[in-house]
Amino acid sequence: MTAVPITSTPVVYKPADYRSDLKPIWCPGCGDFGVLAAIQQALAAVQINPKDLAVVSGIGCSSRLPGFLQTYGLHTVHGRALPAAIGLKIARPDLTVMAVGGDGDFFSIGLGHLPHAARRDLDITVVVMDNAIYGLTKGQTSPTSPRGHVTKSTPYGQSAQPLHPLAIVLSSGASFVARGFSSQPKQLAELIKAGLEHRGFAFIHVLSPCVTFYDTYKLYKELVYNLPDSHDPSDLDAAMHYAIESERLPLGIFYRRPPLEPLPRPTPKPFDTQAYLNRFRA
Repeated sequence: MTAVPITSTPVVYKPADYRSDLKPIWCPGCGDFGVLAAIQQALAAVQINPKDLAVVSGIGCSSRLPGFLQTYGLHTVHGRALPAAIGLKIARPDLTVMAVGGDGDFFSIGLGHLPHAARRDLDITVVVMDNAIYGLTKGQTSPTSPRGHVTKSTPYGQSAQPLHPLAIVLSSGASFVARGFSSQPKQLAELIKAGLEHRGFAFIHVLSPCVTFYDTYKLYKELVYNLPDSHDPSDLDAAMHYAIESERLPLGIFYRRPPLEPLPRPTPKPFDTQAYLNRFRA
């Protein structure tokens, strides 16, 4: 009997394969639509099997994103996306883990987790949708709101200086740092793809305007520009220079270095349980 060869056709994932049946409920024109589309494009470009992906978020408008993806998802509590993502990655290192959310989630109540996640350099991709406002709670200042910004929580103007998110993660030891703009989804998809392919802590800061409480589309379109081709992403000093720039907003990969190599583990010594217990005998 002649054996019949078995042929198989490899599965090719398209952006639509990562789309769940749950429809986004963001305000029409919200920048997060562009971020969601860019994530789907990046996932298709990397060809990640949806069952091998987990997306973790906290609380906020942008943190609803895991529900709109046909993958494993965790919608956790405010500011705690990173601890949940870290625990998941440690428990299931075989999974691709993403943490997503907004500026309030990552730079306010969750800020204490960010530098430690960056310095540990675990293989997690973080996408922060920064609209410089608290949108879900109807328009209060956030840690990235500009000085003088008038909102319901700052009727006389925001008196504090805004944070520099990229400078925070750069100084904390992140091995991949980038910034994109939701109005440029093609470039953003390329940045997220690069972050997913990076074996270490990848941080992508996204300018994602809120059309309802702080519409910055026109402002950002005037301020954004691409990092020059001459920029060396391995140059930390140059990356920090661009990260703290406030007059304009550079886009692209600010910094990228090889991830940290695991430390060698010493050979465990044999443990004599009986000798240890004898120490506590009267």
